[in-house]
Amino acid sequence: MSKKAIGIDIGGTGIKGAVVNLKNGSLIGERVRHETPAGGKPGDIAKVVAKLVSQLPDAKPGMLVGICFPAIVRNGITMSAANVAKEWIGLDADALFTKELGRSVHVINDADAAGVAEIKFGAGKDVEGLVIMTTLGTGIGTALFMNGKLVPNAELGHLEIEGVDYEGKASFAAKEREDLSWADWAKRLQVYYSTLERLFTPDLIIVGGGVSKQHEEFLPKLKLNAPIVPAIKRNNAGILGAAALAKKAAK
Repeated sequence: MSKKAIGIDIGGTGIKGAVVNLKNGSLIGERVRHETPAGGKPGDIAKVVAKLVSQLPDAKPGMLVGICFPAIVRNGITMSAANVAKEWIGLDADALFTKELGRSVHVINDADAAGVAEIKFGAGKDVEGLVIMTTLGTGIGTALFMNGKLVPNAELGHLEIEGVDYEGKASFAAKEREDLSWADWAKRLQVYYSTLERLFTPDLIIVGGGVSKQHEEFLPKLKLNAPIVPAIKRNNAGILGAAALAKKAAK
């Protein structure tokens, strides 16, 4: 079987994709990006994904496609919808994209895909025990791994702390919205990660999302028992993880 697959990362504002070398976790050729269609309806998004794949010069016929999506995904069916149309809820997304693209397609949760990229190719490679990947952005995405194996759809960004869904207080969007200093935001992150650690006792915590590029501003301020490290793959994590999981699903 080919050591290459196509990875697609669907977000609320943009859809990006590339052909992935699954041996070393690198992109083959340029990454292509399109805007997510207004309204985020299934048919419209499927058409944009098909167009994007057709624009990848290294996308050979029969190449597997992995798509990561902002939803709980169970056996290819999207069970929720974040920043996209509600028509996605209960939809067989695998079937939708397989029909539109004329290729075998596997759809997975976006945070799970980012976590898989870090476990296979990044900060979590060869780490034994429990690893929790967190993505700080509009919300808090999480992925859970035990000895390198994914426990899918872990929605730990929505922990109720101090009587509220703490994602609304500790996400990077909250920092931006409330114009918090790094120190003040780190205090909120301390509450979140301390709770996560108390509940799960992880062996490693990985922090991803665009803000992880500035990890020196906030990670050293956190006091935890578990090591907490920045993600390595960052913006390409969804693409890499989706491609890797498409290959695994096809075995």
